[in-house]
Order: sequence, then C-alpha cells, then structure tokens
Amino acid sequence: MRGQIILSHGSDSGPDATKVSILATFAESLGWKTQRPDYRTDDQLGFAGAIDPRIQRLLSAIDSVDVPPVLVGSSMGAFVSGLASLQRPVAGLFLLATPSEIPGYRQAFNLAEGVPTLLYHGWRDDVCMPEGIIDFAGRRRLPLMVVDDDHRLSDSVDRIVEQFGLFLAGLAA
Repeated sequence: MRGQIILSHGSDSGPDATKVSILATFAESLGWKTQRPDYRTDDQLGFAGAIDPRIQRLLSAIDSVDVPPVLVGSSMGAFVSGLASLQRPVAGLFLLATPSEIPGYRQAFNLAEGVPTLLYHGWRDDVCMPEGIIDFAGRRRLPLMVVDDDHRLSDSVDRIVEQFGLFLAGLAA
C-alpha cells in the first residue's frame, strides 16, 4: 500500500459524487487506500455553518490513519481540506474548484506552508470565481491549472485524473 487518501466532496453532493469516486477508484488501482467522509448532514447547516463540522469530521478521518494522508477535495471539500491542513500534518493537497472564501465564514481559504499542493480550477467557474484562487496561488507560488471548464469540471475529468496520477507519482518519488 502506498498510503492513505481522504477525498472530500462538495456541497449539495455526496461521497459517491462523480469526481471523488473516479479519483478514489484511480488511486486504489495504484495501490492507495482511500476513504470518503460523508458531509451531507453537515451541509444542511448552510455553506458557512457547514465548515466547522466538516473540518471536525475531516480531522477525525485524518486522526484515524497511521500516516499523514493526501487530502483531495472539490469545492467546499477543497476549502475544508486546506483549512484542515493547518491543524494536522498531511502528505499533499489536490484541490479542485476551490473557493477563496465562503461568505459569512470567519476565515478565507488557507493551507499549511510546505505541503505539496496542486490547485485545479475552471475559467468559467461561476460558483467559485477563478480570480480569488488565482490570487491565492500567486501569493503562495503554488501550482495552479486553470482550464476551459465550469465549476463542476465535468469536461476535464480525464485531465484531472492524469494530473492526479502525476501528483501522486511526485509524492512517491
């Protein structure tokens, strides 16, 4: 086994969402162990209200594994993955359609320094406008792929899987 990956779905979604399911299956085919926390009950609290319960659920998942995991998240899942990395050691962050802030929440998006990270976003994302994450990535000098796609990144799944494979290979090297 190569390690542990925790995949966090977005709001109005679930642990069997398309992207996290495809990425989990792909990672498992490479020998990684995966888990996908279910945040649906947390999401009933609204966007800002769901963040702290989601972080607590993710921290519990991190605490349940023996080695620092790779965190993968989409949208709200990306937001809480970054914030969780401030509280627990993680091996990497692979974040999709990341909001730079959640209206009504006390803290903007952030992540731990020195953690291998790849941000992936769509130019046509009208839910999490790309300008915020572009600015964040620029200030932190983080790798960012921006593609001609919308918030769901449905047209980019094959490229996301390819980048995820390269990201995991880089962690293993």
